[in-house]
Amino acid sequence: MQILVADDHKLVRDGLRPFLQELHPGADILDAATLDEAMAAVERADRLGLVLLDLMMPGMDGLKGLEIVKARCPDIPVVIVSGFSTREHVVAAVQAGAAGFIPKTVSGTAMVNALRLVLSGEKYLPSSTFFEDPGTQSMLPMGRAAAVQAPFDKLSKREAEILTLLVDGRTNKEIAIQLDLQEITIKVHLRNVYRKIGAANRAQAVRIAMQTGWIVPAPLHG
Repeated sequence: MQILVADDHKLVRDGLRPFLQELHPGADILDAATLDEAMAAVERADRLGLVLLDLMMPGMDGLKGLEIVKARCPDIPVVIVSGFSTREHVVAAVQAGAAGFIPKTVSGTAMVNALRLVLSGEKYLPSSTFFEDPGTQSMLPMGRAAAVQAPFDKLSKREAEILTLLVDGRTNKEIAIQLDLQEITIKVHLRNVYRKIGAANRAQAVRIAMQTGWIVPAPLHG
């Protein structure tokens, strides 16, 4: 598979490479620094499976650039990776055809998890914007999304911390060290988390948390 990373900052493009190789080992990573370069890369690509797009790079003109990319490759998921992630930015991007919106503040592991959701055919949105209704595949505004989020309200502060670290790709042992707890204690908390959010295992818990956009994982201390 080919993955196109279109961002005018070389540091960002180079920094994403190892995580994209983790997402799809052996992937051919293409890069572009302008919309024109991105479109040229799309034309040359014969196995393109994913596009990561910065809305602020030269030539984009905001969402017009996204619409141009989508028009050229309508069946390929295009994910916005941006430093600007207000609700307005996210909603407008999704309405313009983006398959996801990932803030540049998330960890690499969280980004990989988000892109896996996108490649499975789902949308990924950051928290505090819109959420996907798993039953109808439609987008829910914040008010209606409350019903989707409801199970998370049952989590204790400690359980929420542990789930956040779980989504961030940490093992039970790593979570125990991070929170200065025994590993068996982490297992007990996770059983409670699974029960409260309706997950059968850790993989499903991560999927539920990320699909609903409950959190944008960030390093925790304690």
